[in-house]
Amino acid sequence: MDIARLAEGLHHHTAALARTVAGADPDAPVPTCPDWPLRVLVGHVGQAHRWSAGNVRTGPTPVPDPLDADPGTPDKWSDWLLQGAEDLTDAVRASGDTPVWTFFGPQPATFWLRRMLHDTTIHHADAAIATNAAFAVEPDLAADAVSEWLEVLSDPVTASFRPGFAELCGTGQTLQLKPDDGEGWLVTRAPDRVRWTRATADADVTLAGPLQDLLLVFTRRLPLDRVSVGGDRALAEHWLAHTAA
Repeated sequence: MDIARLAEGLHHHTAALARTVAGADPDAPVPTCPDWPLRVLVGHVGQAHRWSAGNVRTGPTPVPDPLDADPGTPDKWSDWLLQGAEDLTDAVRASGDTPVWTFFGPQPATFWLRRMLHDTTIHHADAAIATNAAFAVEPDLAADAVSEWLEVLSDPVTASFRPGFAELCGTGQTLQLKPDDGEGWLVTRAPDRVRWTRATADADVTLAGPLQDLLLVFTRRLPLDRVSVGGDRALAEHWLAHTAA
């Protein structure tokens, strides 16, 4: 996915998030982020965009605490969110081909644009759930979000800062995501790490349904019963129980 599409997606979902929270109670709970009210959700998104832009421009700094973010009064949220997305996009475009710091070693700056696009998309869904608003994500972005999340989960570095993810390793058990349209994902719980590929094949458990629903179930935003579960349901439940971000 090229930089133009990543930037387009980031700005789209940032603006959609801003519209979703406009006029809502800042202290309203966010069921899918149970420790956060809406003001913290908004603060985290804008804070993460700015932090990512800093990683691109000057290198790593400590991961900020969402509770420390200050998005301003609710009437300022939209501008503040959009400015953060623009700041990140500008930083990535200015970086050219220079590798930048990431959790997983030096990578192109588009790493942060992609990471923040998908983080923002899921938090847009959080806001929609909290406010009973509509949510939609285009198929290409939804598919890339699933792949990107699997890339994160399958990298051995991830367990070093989220030890619970190490529980995803196994003895060869397989889990398949099978969208109604398009190619699916086959995940293998190997002893040393999670491995995955784009494929449709027999698996110990298969989650099937609309791509958007699969994404939101896989990222723990919708309950497992939102999709069809075939095979070892306990395996799917174990996976989801150990992928809390």
